[in-house]
Amino acid sequence: MTQRRRTLAVQLATVVVVLAAYEALAHSHLLYEGVVPPLGEIGAALVAALASGETYANLGVTTGEVLVGFAAGTLIAIVIGIWCGARPVINAAIGPYLDGIATAPKIVFFPIALLLFGVGPASKSALGALSAFFPVAITVAAAVRRINPVFVRVGRSFRASPRQMVTMIYLPALVPAVVNGMRIGLGVTVIAVLLGEIKLSDKGIGFQTIDAYNHFRIPQMYALLIVVFAIAVLANAALGRLEARQRRLRER
Repeated sequence: MTQRRRTLAVQLATVVVVLAAYEALAHSHLLYEGVVPPLGEIGAALVAALASGETYANLGVTTGEVLVGFAAGTLIAIVIGIWCGARPVINAAIGPYLDGIATAPKIVFFPIALLLFGVGPASKSALGALSAFFPVAITVAAAVRRINPVFVRVGRSFRASPRQMVTMIYLPALVPAVVNGMRIGLGVTVIAVLLGEIKLSDKGIGFQTIDAYNHFRIPQMYALLIVVFAIAVLANAALGRLEARQRRLRER
């Protein structure tokens, strides 16, 4: 059996064991009735959710908020990361603040986002952008400091402009770091947007999930969480493939 097949077998076995344990817990009556619904009820709720136009409408809202926030946060982070990494003075001045704020839960900034952008999708996108910014900026800044200084000196000896330095020297060397930071940033962006929708919203998957919880439609709540999880896994897999492709190109 090849390594890939062994890995797949372990993954499938893990899924089977987890599902069996969950189903046993659902029928054990150790928890309050309805808190852990059987898999059959969750499956029926998932089918109903996937057949409902409401789910896709809310999913479209959440997807838009995530994409806008992720794109804005990533672009700003790349610029700031290159600036900090290429300028030791700037890094010494800003770096401690980046590292300090990066560890803070971004949901604490949600009231500020509400004041600036209102209760609509813009405030959730802003929270998502803030969450995506820090992992990408810190990863890019660290990668810039690891670039071979010979390349930088060559660019400066040819009097390359700042734009040329970025596009011809920094960015080509930073693609792996950017993709790696994006994988982390995407995850925290999704979390931030969903938390924002749960806290204050009337649309989006986060709102739909908390609405199901508030009305004790627990199977529907689990079904919506499965939808979110599946989309996050697919997005992360896509970024993983991009990272693997970039790695293969570097090895050629």
